[in-house]
Amino acid sequence: MIHGFPDFWYSWRDQMQALSKDYQVVAIDQRGYNLSDKPKGVENYDMRLLVGDVAAVVKHLKRDKAIIVGHDWGGIVAWTFAMMLPDMTEKLVILNLPHPRGLNRELANNPQQQKNSQYARNFQQPDAHTKITAAGLAGWVKDPEAKKKYIEAFSRSDIEAMLNYYKRNYPRAAGADAPAPPELPKVKMPVLMFHGLADQALNAEGLSGTWNWLEKDLTLVTVPGAGHFVQQDAADMVSSTMKWWLSMRSPKVQ
Repeated sequence: MIHGFPDFWYSWRDQMQALSKDYQVVAIDQRGYNLSDKPKGVENYDMRLLVGDVAAVVKHLKRDKAIIVGHDWGGIVAWTFAMMLPDMTEKLVILNLPHPRGLNRELANNPQQQKNSQYARNFQQPDAHTKITAAGLAGWVKDPEAKKKYIEAFSRSDIEAMLNYYKRNYPRAAGADAPAPPELPKVKMPVLMFHGLADQALNAEGLSGTWNWLEKDLTLVTVPGAGHFVQQDAADMVSSTMKWWLSMRSPKVQ
């Protein structure tokens, strides 16, 4: 389980509890966050390195492959992991992050998505990290007790490192100026996607055509009223759906 921005492993607490009776469940802190290493330099947040971190965890656990789950930046890491390392990816679960080709298409052609992504352009500015606080990053957290944990985690994190994800990997141009996206291999394993339709950052239009970029079946669950952090906004539904979907496709881990 791979979190996004601004988040840490705790984002998956409900899903971890629901799945841990049947599966070995691992939720990581990505580099730059909470208790993980925080290397300096934008180059240390390249997507290939982020994918490599996940592969290292799978290998550390003495597994040949894993069910990969990702949200937001964790979602793009999960998509890329599945495309780069298909033999290590048993199943793929994505939350509120369209396929990279869908997102790139919307950034190039959808004025609303371009407007919604302005925050990412702001994050690419050299001094952006000086304008952000741990408390500010936790502003989206609704539960008071959870918010305390988030502020503690973000206080241990490196805010500049968090923004390096955007500086290294997020497209710098939109509309007609956007470069053509690279050709990507088709995803070879079954995919389960959740998308909270009240997401203010990533439009649901980016989901259209996802099936064209997959070789196996796609299960798409849209959640009215849930925002970007669908795993928390609709925790019970997300957990129960994941449990059902995985039980249909994966043997239990003893």
